[in-house]
Amino acid sequence: MVSAYTDTQIFQAKDFDMNISDKRFILLFVLGMSFSFSAPVYAERIKDIASIEGVRSNQLVGYGLVVGLGTSGDKTTFTGQSLRNMMTRLGITLPPGVDPKAKNIAAVAIQAELPAFAKSGQAIDVTVSSIGDAKSLRGGSLLMSPLKGADGQVYAIAQGSLIVSGLSASGQDGSHITVNNPNVGRIPNGATVERTVNTSFTEGDALVFNLHSSDFTTANRVAETINKVLGENTARAIDATSIRVSAPVNPNQKVTFASVIENMIVTPDDAPARVIVNSRTGTVVINGKVRVQPAAVSHGSLTVTISESPQVSQPNALSGGQTAITPKSNIKVSEEKNHMFVFNPGVSLDEIVKAVNEVGASPSDLVAILEALRSAGSLHAELMVI
Repeated sequence: MVSAYTDTQIFQAKDFDMNISDKRFILLFVLGMSFSFSAPVYAERIKDIASIEGVRSNQLVGYGLVVGLGTSGDKTTFTGQSLRNMMTRLGITLPPGVDPKAKNIAAVAIQAELPAFAKSGQAIDVTVSSIGDAKSLRGGSLLMSPLKGADGQVYAIAQGSLIVSGLSASGQDGSHITVNNPNVGRIPNGATVERTVNTSFTEGDALVFNLHSSDFTTANRVAETINKVLGENTARAIDATSIRVSAPVNPNQKVTFASVIENMIVTPDDAPARVIVNSRTGTVVINGKVRVQPAAVSHGSLTVTISESPQVSQPNALSGGQTAITPKSNIKVSEEKNHMFVFNPGVSLDEIVKAVNEVGASPSDLVAILEALRSAGSLHAELMVI
């Protein structure tokens, strides 16, 4: 396929001033795109299972004041201190010893995420959370507040009206109702980027793709797919997470090159056999790679019921005795007679679920069965409790 095209047919060097290596890069781009769109539908794009090293977002945090809250603001001391400092910066000096206890102001923490390649002047969303004893931030407006990164530098300035989905109301008799969380709000496009974060994307002659889930087989398949399209030794798997790909030095070509690789199709390897147990909700998740060796399981439920039936003891007439209540307890023990079931060699997930459902096991019972199977050496899977 490559030999069917000449350099002149692919690119006119006199018009675009490109050398042979540049034209070879364009040819590889065309081949890569055709390969990407002809891949099987059950596979995944590389951009969905991996990310480029150095291309990441950064967390920003700040402190500010929300005003216009009516009577739902803070009563804390540091809120008044913050108001005094802000007014001083604006040229207003409060008399010494005066504590501005304004109930329509709340001290808040501001969070934002600075995307990769964000440029000065772009807008990003911010989340505002009360850090005092304010009852609600509904109807408030955030005053201009700097947002700093981990290095202490200011990267964005936030300001704007809050959108609060929560609602809180109370009555004079002490009744109270709260819907969602009224102390957290959001400002869409509420911060303006003031500083650009440099990335290593344009540096060097290689790109490193990091898998979201470490797996040696998947990393090897990604490297093989890239080499099959762009030529041998273009990509090399460094470990179970990283794949190093030789890339053009020219930034413009590197962007196109990264686009080609991101749209290549790879079939990720299946995850290891795992059983995930959520101890808080009782949720049990078993992936399709779990297999069970031959085992016989019997599961029953023992129930003890104790009921109290107090008896009244009435003395005979003229006996001089007193009426008394004597306790009487009825104890009943019952046990479900569930049948034993057998796991055949290498049974699938569907057979495991069907066998457990036949004995009516609850999620907690299922966990006990799986732990017993693992202790017996019949369950070859990682049992994870989260």
